[in-house]
Amino acid sequence: IFNNRNPRNTAVEMDPVEYTLRKRLPRKLPKRRNDVYVNMKTDFRAQLARCQKLLEGGGHREICVHGLGLAINRAINIALQLQASSQGALQLAANTSTVELVDDLEPEDPDEAGEPMTRTRNNSAIHIKVFYPDPQ
Repeated sequence: IFNNRNPRNTAVEMDPVEYTLRKRLPRKLPKRRNDVYVNMKTDFRAQLARCQKLLEGGGHREICVHGLGLAINRAINIALQLQASSQGALQLAANTSTVELVDDLEPEDPDEAGEPMTRTRNNSAIHIKVFYPDPQ
């Protein structure tokens, strides 16, 4: 395999052992009754309905919608849908962060000399507080 970025076009060594990537679940924030962790596997309408139920029937004046990576857009969309359906009664406050994730690399062939490895990577996250403002 040649490295196209190197002007001398020198070969890059590849590890002969094939690895399987296993992504660990992210370390979650403390789970409170009013926390909603948005993902891409659950139906959008079901996640939106859960948020509406918490705000309307759950007795909460605020909820926190969390999204990680690809689910950031969905978390934003849920928060905006909640605000629109309340005719502007709900307010939003968003914070972003970076979350460190850990992946496990396991050798596909256990007879090879490959050792299991871990690697860390960073992913973006958003935390949106959806709340009714205090009456003044």
